[in-house]
Amino acid sequence: MEEKESVRESEIDLRAILQLLKRNLALLIVVTLVFGAGAYLFSRFFMTKKYEANATIIVNNLSDGQTTVNSGEITAAQNLADLYAIIIKSDTVLQEVINRKMLNMTYEELRSAINVSSINSTQVITVSIVHENAETAKKIIESVVEVAPPIIKDRVEAGSVEVISEPGITNNGNPVSPNSRRNALLGAAVGLILTLAFVFIKELTNNTFKTEEDITEELKIPVLGLIPAVDTKEFNKNV
Repeated sequence: MEEKESVRESEIDLRAILQLLKRNLALLIVVTLVFGAGAYLFSRFFMTKKYEANATIIVNNLSDGQTTVNSGEITAAQNLADLYAIIIKSDTVLQEVINRKMLNMTYEELRSAINVSSINSTQVITVSIVHENAETAKKIIESVVEVAPPIIKDRVEAGSVEVISEPGITNNGNPVSPNSRRNALLGAAVGLILTLAFVFIKELTNNTFKTEEDITEELKIPVLGLIPAVDTKEFNKNV
């Protein structure tokens, strides 16, 4: 018996929630669209656009006179990927890049902007940077892949360091940040959540009676009569 009453109450609660959402549907839609559109426009016209440039290099351990590569050589090159990254991001390489391109950046700023990673744990390495100016980003990567190879060969005694993908702007030359569509979706989600919170808090703090059932359930007394709502315009016409 208690289980049936519990199920009935949950059905009533769910019905009440659906009715509440239905009554405030227009508000939910409008606020969600406004927040989404606002986030999109803010991202599109007010946030700083950033571009990414990258290049790909390959490092192997071939020594002078060696013409074949065995599995041991490949494994050794793979294991040295982290070392290559450290060398590329060292002051020896990046300070030279700053000097050559006369960049208005400190070594620490350039180091934090440069990203170096191996592709699928191979000896193929991608060097990239995200910058507000696409041309500047490309020139920095061009300088890095020009300065780094001889230093890597000297420090690690690598057999060769070759550029296999020339420096270029990714994403077809379009900005990689901000992502206007993603920000619009996030803005819409924030708007929807805030509106739902407002609607539920308003409903929970509203202690007025809305129906006959509310009076009967809350006060435990029967309703003896109802005073109908009067249209004042119609009333004045009939007077």
